[in-house]
Amino acid sequence: MVAITLMIRREMGSPVFFRQTRPGRHGIPFEMVKFRTMRDAIDADGRPLPDAERLTKLGRFLRSSSLDELPELWNVLKGEMSLVGPRPLLMEYLPLYSPEQARRHEVRPGVTGWAQVNGRNAISWDEKFALDVWYVDNRSLWLDLKIIWLTIRKVVKREGISAAGEATMSRFTGTKQ
Repeated sequence: MVAITLMIRREMGSPVFFRQTRPGRHGIPFEMVKFRTMRDAIDADGRPLPDAERLTKLGRFLRSSSLDELPELWNVLKGEMSLVGPRPLLMEYLPLYSPEQARRHEVRPGVTGWAQVNGRNAISWDEKFALDVWYVDNRSLWLDLKIIWLTIRKVVKREGISAAGEATMSRFTGTKQ
């Protein structure tokens, strides 16, 4: 982690960490910490450039290897996250969830989860939420150990890192009922 900190500081300067408020268990906000992977580049009108343009070469490597997630272990130690659970998404998505999709917040969010080992960002939002809810209904120590093992395999193979045509994943705009 020290080496990553030094590389980020050299390539992008400060801050080294990206902090963002995310919904935790029962939708209660917490500040998630990750390694920074993007520049703060803006266009002539002062708007941030698209993610694909701001993502650095080092940032792409950190994301593809999931090393950008290491600081989330601090969130795990603080009890805001678990090693395994549905990934914490953006606060702005909370009102967009169907009641079934919102069930993903019945457990603490995780550093990795069932959706991550079954497609990560390369699957649709509906598939991701269905996998998250399946995890909520079927969670167990054995399943968590399986997810951790499968996560290691996915990271080594670098599968499902981004959706087609996206730097990561398209924005969630709600599900048509």
